[in-house]
Amino acid sequence: MFIKVTKSGKYEYAQLVEAYRENGVVRHRVLLNFGRLDHIRNHPSFQRLALKLAELSAVETNIHTIEDISEAEISNYGYLAYRRLWEQFGLPTLLGKAQDRVTFDLQQACFLMAVQHLLTSRSKLGTYLGQNRYFNLPPVQLHHLYRALDILARSKESLEAELFFRSRNLFNLKVDVVFFDVTTFHFESVRKDCLRDFGFSKDGRGNEVQVVFGLLVDQSGRPVGYELFPGHTFDGHTLESALEKLAERFGIHRVIIVADRGINSKLNLKRIRDRGYGYIVASRLKKMPEEVLTAVFDPTGYQDGSSLDTMTWRYKVLPYLNRFQMEGQCFELPESLIVTYSEERAIKDRADRERNIERAEFLLKNRSRIKAQSKRGGRKYLRELTEGPIDWILDEEAILREARFDGYYALQTSEKDLSPQAILDIHHNLWKIEESFRIMKSTLEVRPVFHWTESRIKGHFVLCFLAFLLERTLEFQCHEAGLTASPEQIREALNSLNFVEVKVQGKTFLIKTKASKLAHDIWRLLRLKPPKNVTPKEELPLHSPPIAVDSGC
Repeated sequence: MFIKVTKSGKYEYAQLVEAYRENGVVRHRVLLNFGRLDHIRNHPSFQRLALKLAELSAVETNIHTIEDISEAEISNYGYLAYRRLWEQFGLPTLLGKAQDRVTFDLQQACFLMAVQHLLTSRSKLGTYLGQNRYFNLPPVQLHHLYRALDILARSKESLEAELFFRSRNLFNLKVDVVFFDVTTFHFESVRKDCLRDFGFSKDGRGNEVQVVFGLLVDQSGRPVGYELFPGHTFDGHTLESALEKLAERFGIHRVIIVADRGINSKLNLKRIRDRGYGYIVASRLKKMPEEVLTAVFDPTGYQDGSSLDTMTWRYKVLPYLNRFQMEGQCFELPESLIVTYSEERAIKDRADRERNIERAEFLLKNRSRIKAQSKRGGRKYLRELTEGPIDWILDEEAILREARFDGYYALQTSEKDLSPQAILDIHHNLWKIEESFRIMKSTLEVRPVFHWTESRIKGHFVLCFLAFLLERTLEFQCHEAGLTASPEQIREALNSLNFVEVKVQGKTFLIKTKASKLAHDIWRLLRLKPPKNVTPKEELPLHSPPIAVDSGC
């Protein structure tokens, strides 16, 4: 951090500039434009600032030259918002229990890594090298960051359970509906082991090893828990672990599981019912028996659910007995099938199919590429011939079968006491878990994962879960207070809370930079006392929060 003077035309300009490294190259970013030097020298505001600094430092002589003021250093104090929540969840105590005979400060190492994910995601090495960015945060050794991951991996289940109960007590958490979904996190590697493996990538990175991540969230989108699986695990095989977590670790004995069709297998539905839970899952409508499809496509019995200013939308409820055999036994699950038809969805389905047909026609012109293609795209509309000179043709029958389902969507549910609209509304909120994945992958930058051992990988995901819990908690507190704040806006706001540290004739001062309105709102929401505009550094105690917390909180 330094003051840079640049010349443009016949004038010189002063700027507050920060140096940073990008791809191994040192670059500069301008943090503050002071303006023209001739204006600064004669501007009363700058003169008053210089006099105030001189007064606070008890300097008897006036400041006459720029050499009397040191180069500026900038540090962030916005991280204290997350420190407040960190302490609310009792994480210093919980991590203290996990620390056992470890000699370093485990919770401080974990907090540094969590804050780094929340404010400016970096690797563990980058976190270590950039930790002086956070004002008065105790220094942490690099090897302590890595050792902390090993301890987090071992403590995952106990931490997760303790945080669940604390969340329920702190925020009156009502867990009667739980959303479950699965995503994948890839590694920039092709080396597989017992955890990292090749599998179906939800990010289109099937040529790299990955892990499968199953997440549970409540109706509001707050995280309940997660499980990590080997990269080759099929989505449908992840639910049993989540059910065990709810029953045994969290003591939840009655809940409705909401999931997408990837979890909808007869065995999974039976497992849900066997534990006394209910479910609302997206139906595999195209695989339903023909007598059920006849009732689905019959226009009678549908109720209009559209309003005057929207496209056609209607629904109807069909009784459905889900029969299946397993290990020589016949099982029956009485369900309701809630079928919806949306004109808007029909338009989208047709457009998607037309794109796939175009892709299929392209493949017919480039037949050498056909077998290398996934059956999810245009290839599903191609049929291979075993006789004759032509080996592949466009499958017109498959196109017609698909077209029948344009606009239709269905849910299977065990909950017969809930109205169809309530069930549809609950399932509609499944987007919150997709949003959770987006936040973890983009804002918190869980990936790329720079670890290669099973213990470090698992510890990394525990850490990311802690960061996600803090972010979601602050986001919902903002929402409840009437503040419009996305995860990205919260990050930007907290990053705007900075001190500029300068020395004036040997005495160090902290000058508060201008912060965003949202940053001030968050500070008031958490009842944190804001710092003064200019403060002598010795007035803020070392290695402790420099801003007092309002005791009325």
